[in-house]
Amino acid sequence: MGLLDGKKALIFGVANKRSIAWGITEALLREGATVGLSYAGEVLEKRVFPLAEEAGITFVEKCDVTSDEEIEAVFARAAEHFGTIDILVHAVAFAPGDDLGGRFRDVSRNGFKLALDISAYSLIPMAKHAAELMPNGGSIMTLSYYAAEKVMPRYNVMAIAKSALESIVRYLAVDLGPQGVRVNALSPGPIKTLAAAGVPGFRTMLNYADKIAPLRTQVTQEDVGNVAVFLASDWGKLITGETIYIDGGYHVLGLTVTEDELKDKD
Repeated sequence: MGLLDGKKALIFGVANKRSIAWGITEALLREGATVGLSYAGEVLEKRVFPLAEEAGITFVEKCDVTSDEEIEAVFARAAEHFGTIDILVHAVAFAPGDDLGGRFRDVSRNGFKLALDISAYSLIPMAKHAAELMPNGGSIMTLSYYAAEKVMPRYNVMAIAKSALESIVRYLAVDLGPQGVRVNALSPGPIKTLAAAGVPGFRTMLNYADKIAPLRTQVTQEDVGNVAVFLASDWGKLITGETIYIDGGYHVLGLTVTEDELKDKD
């Protein structure tokens, strides 16, 4: 018996076996859920289909989340395939490389619009269509990052997108709550993924996190997947509108230096 036996999930944003979305996929499958996947474009197709085949996943659809028509089409096909769903995972984010790193004041207008559109706004139409397939309520989750709350060097426009995303989570939680649909954000610490590789200085942040976080450990895809299982299950039935940190406690710190750096060198 799994925590999610009989539940059906639709997960957007799988890129490869190291992506957080795939970690969530594996966790949901482990707990008995039936899963469908969506990926961003043809470049990722050769990575996603073998994963789906190996896991026995038969619903795999491409979706450009900047297109309302494509989002609607994926949910229409999901309705035909699953009938109803219980879980939606929005693991979609993008910002042009030129708008990450450098000076924040140099962020371009087009880069700003694209980052907000893909990384934040796309949750709104997805939640709308998902809720229509959740007659008995359900759980919607998205992925954020601590830079939504505090300034993280070089994260720039993506931090603004994550701030917007967390606000959208709260508004959707209020909007969809009366029909029993919960909406939450997962905010993991640094994880080595394809997307993270595009953030300047990420490797330094990754190596620093486990030295600073109270639990002195790095976060894994499996860690995020386990929290997603909790929120998708009946155990999380009264949690909505929240940003859940999965970062070993990093977000509680005010002074982020190591113990060695604080030692008196005299």
